[in-house]
Amino acid sequence: MTHLKIMKDNLKQDKKIYSVSEITRDIRGLLEDAFREVWVEGEISNLTMHSSGHCYFSIKDENSVLSCVMFKNSAYKLKFKIEDGMSIVCFGRVSVYDKRGQYQLYVEVIEPKGVGSLQLAFTQLKEKLLKEGLFDDSHKKPIPYLPEKIGIVTSKTGAVIRDMIHVIERRFPKMHIIIYPAKVQGDSAAEEVSEGIRAFNSLNNVDVIIIGRGGGSLEDLWAFNEEVTARAIYESKIPVISAVGHEVDYTISDFVADLRAPTPSAAAELVVPRKEDILNTIDSFRQKLRRALRSSIDMARKHLDGIMKHHALKTPQVLIQQHQQRIDEYTKSLKHSLSYFLSIKKHSLDGIKGKLDALSPVAILERGYSITMTYEDNVIIKDASKVKSETRIKTRLGRGEIISRTE
Repeated sequence: MTHLKIMKDNLKQDKKIYSVSEITRDIRGLLEDAFREVWVEGEISNLTMHSSGHCYFSIKDENSVLSCVMFKNSAYKLKFKIEDGMSIVCFGRVSVYDKRGQYQLYVEVIEPKGVGSLQLAFTQLKEKLLKEGLFDDSHKKPIPYLPEKIGIVTSKTGAVIRDMIHVIERRFPKMHIIIYPAKVQGDSAAEEVSEGIRAFNSLNNVDVIIIGRGGGSLEDLWAFNEEVTARAIYESKIPVISAVGHEVDYTISDFVADLRAPTPSAAAELVVPRKEDILNTIDSFRQKLRRALRSSIDMARKHLDGIMKHHALKTPQVLIQQHQQRIDEYTKSLKHSLSYFLSIKKHSLDGIKGKLDALSPVAILERGYSITMTYEDNVIIKDASKVKSETRIKTRLGRGEIISRTE
């Protein structure tokens, strides 16, 4: 018993007791050393986009689940939208979240499984903007036939701008061109291209805008696949021509723009006609106008010759006499019509007068009757009992009247 007790005391003195923080720290160190840079494949679940910009999610396979976090600075670089159920490949490091003692994958890069991230981002944004109506033909603005001023948003160096200026100058010398220099590749390229479009709209100093760059990979052309660029084109009041890459390259800007040019040089050809063609057209119109005027003059001359040969112009006195005779006939007809009209009206009035005479109180007086009324106010007296003695009265006869006083 004594020997056993001594052994237990020795064990207590030799064993290492960790705190929770210490064991967590040591495990984190082991995990970080062992899994500093790893690629992990799985399916996204429980995705949460925090207001801070951090992304929290899990990736799983048929047997296990791994918690993941992607901080804002890495999430901001994502070109596509991650969703629950999406199969992805993540790159990052495995470490421990001390507060919960939970190991998790700290993700720095996410690639969609089976398709490139840029291609997926392109497809996602295209579907989104299509649903919003940014590609609708009803929103497309016509390109002016002969703009006075052309705005170009592109890099101020390189072959693209030189080729475009050369083509425009060749087709229409001394055309007014305004260049807004912008990066067309790299992190800030989309913002600079968008700012160029907005600047031209703010100043309203051009009739058409061309945005463009030369060919390249999907990543090289990505500034023209960004949502900020698409919305700047859509909101532009000035028509926009998208001239990005080669003929086989298509970008989001091509779908939103009012016109898509297969190359920057083609855009320069589309934006202005050849001056020689315009001059030839004007000359053709001038010749057609001359022929039309000559034909009109010939027809007018023939018409005038016909009038001059008319017998009325040869003997104008005869024409005047004929018109005088016609005026006399009109005057005679008018007098006859007027006399007939007055006769009818007189007959009608006589009939009306006869009816009025028959109904007139004067006609009754002519037959021996009389009307007696008060002298002062001409009120007809109908009842003798209502007349006082010594009242002046007036009696109207067929001819004249009698003034008297009652007794």
